[in-house]
Amino acid sequence: QVQLVESGGGLVQAGGSLRLSCAASGRTFRNNAMGWFRQAPGKERELVAAISWSGGNTYYTASVKGRFTISRDDAKKSAYLQMNSLKPEDTAVYYCAATLQYGRYDSGPTGYKYWGRGTQVTVSS
Repeated sequence: QVQLVESGGGLVQAGGSLRLSCAASGRTFRNNAMGWFRQAPGKERELVAAISWSGGNTYYTASVKGRFTISRDDAKKSAYLQMNSLKPEDTAVYYCAATLQYGRYDSGPTGYKYWGRGTQVTVSS
């Protein structure tokens, strides 16, 4: 079992930066792929960025490539999402998620087993 808690959301002007953190607790973390999803009002939840359990592979949705960076620190049981050059269309609730052990990092929402409660990111124009 893995419990996840996000932090770092907030209100920022377009062009600004935020760093989201995801703190994990529970029996495992090292062998779980981690992902950041977001959901805007009236839209489906989408995978924004993901990192494999080994840390050797990452995924980014096209709209955030070159602006967002996902990372993980297994010693701290934490994952991060550095978001730069933020745009109003990045406004959403951001969720941290973890797969079962050795799960695929590039899965959709159904491939992730554990979820945080989310943190709001609002980008003003």
